[in-house]
Amino acid sequence: MKDILNELERRREIARQGGGAKRVESQHSKGKLTARERVELLLDEGSFEEFDMFMAHRCTDFSMQDNRPYGDGVITGWGTINGRQVYVFSQDFTVLGGSVSNTHAQKICKIMDMAVQNGAPVIGINDSGGARIQEGVDSLAGYGEVFQRNIEASGVVPQISLIMGPCAGGAVYSPAMTDFIFMVRDSSYMFVTGPDVVKTVTNEQVTAEELGGASTHARKSSVADGAFENDVEALYEVRRLVDFLPLNNREKPPVRPFFDDPERIDASLDTLVPDNPNVPYDMKELILKIADEGDFFEIQQEFAGNIITGFIRLEGQTVGVVANQPMVLAGVLDIDSARKAARFVRFCDAFEIPILTLVDVPGFLPGTSQEYNGVIKHGAKLLFAYGEATVPKVTVITRKAYGGAYVVMSSKHLRGDINYAWPTSEIAVMGAKGATEILYRSELGDADKIAQRTKEYEDAFANPFVAAERGFIDEVIQPRSTRRRVSRAFAALRGKKRQMPWKKHDNIPL
Repeated sequence: MKDILNELERRREIARQGGGAKRVESQHSKGKLTARERVELLLDEGSFEEFDMFMAHRCTDFSMQDNRPYGDGVITGWGTINGRQVYVFSQDFTVLGGSVSNTHAQKICKIMDMAVQNGAPVIGINDSGGARIQEGVDSLAGYGEVFQRNIEASGVVPQISLIMGPCAGGAVYSPAMTDFIFMVRDSSYMFVTGPDVVKTVTNEQVTAEELGGASTHARKSSVADGAFENDVEALYEVRRLVDFLPLNNREKPPVRPFFDDPERIDASLDTLVPDNPNVPYDMKELILKIADEGDFFEIQQEFAGNIITGFIRLEGQTVGVVANQPMVLAGVLDIDSARKAARFVRFCDAFEIPILTLVDVPGFLPGTSQEYNGVIKHGAKLLFAYGEATVPKVTVITRKAYGGAYVVMSSKHLRGDINYAWPTSEIAVMGAKGATEILYRSELGDADKIAQRTKEYEDAFANPFVAAERGFIDEVIQPRSTRRRVSRAFAALRGKKRQMPWKKHDNIPL
């Protein structure tokens, strides 16, 4: 019996060593942790339960039968984050470059099946050289099986991808279908075709970092939801994110202890909006002053800064926030901001996370570039996302809410549940100057008359009371009491039940 136990421990030790000391050292020299170190940092200490430690590939081509390492380049299992169950797979670049074989893919599929069956999030740590060429189509079949599971798990359990090394070719499509993607600066990259292929086909000279690095995907493409300085920071932030999310689509997000008075009044908010309507202010200040303990987890911070998305807690309960940012492009809606916010709203709705919308929007960005690139369809994504969302929706208009953009930003007409406005808000078809120039075109030559007409329009329409008279605004509130009013609004909506008409699925304008 002792010999058997010793043999078990010997084999486990071989598996734990991955590709061996030399390759582990090479991994560390690049500023990267090993697959096993990443899992240990991500999960609560001592909580990891590993599966398929001894699984090995069955390929015999190209003398592969002589190189059958335990685990086959991926570590899989489950553990806990702050006591809540998650399933994890972590690709091991020290073993055959983390390349995906059919066996490697089977291990990932097994974990994903268990996650859906047991209702817990899946966290994938990607660090792979791609498909294992020696296995040919078997490797591609493995990828296809993983993709299918990503699709079936979407909207059922949260899926989070960490890109902590190379992720190229077909491999990028699995993370692309997950809910959140985090990358590490200078050590991770994603692209469908690498720099060499790009140079051959298009004659473009580009580095891997420029083509698909963390900064590129966080700022330009919006593929990444966050870019972090190193593995440790990225893993810590994923732990923080998981704390905001429910385990699956049938559970509510976790309720955390809070020490911040829901009745808190903040007098500084009374002067947040400047007297001059053209002067910007930072909407993040309002978000932080509404949130429990000023804690805000921002999503896609570096992309489309004219809209802010992320999670806060109110009375210990998770709330998704979508807010126009007057500091960037005056908070205007455009293609990028509409896509960013629409995806976030749909995630929140899929996982029963209430949505708070903070509005200061002058309209949609005009111009040929926007029209040629389809701002109509992209703007419709946000409109569609809000309209189909059945979670509690609370809206606060702080300043401008003009035209179609007013309707799009979770208005009463898109089944917003409780819609508040500050006294500083203006809800109208357009700004006073533009409206006057259209209504009184014949008087444009007389500057004094136009100024008088503009003042008359402002007095009549540049306020929230016309909308309030019609019931489109439920209450005009004091800015200082925003946290209290919003907290009470969500408390009143906790029992909300609303269903859309039966359909196989909708056809969102893509």
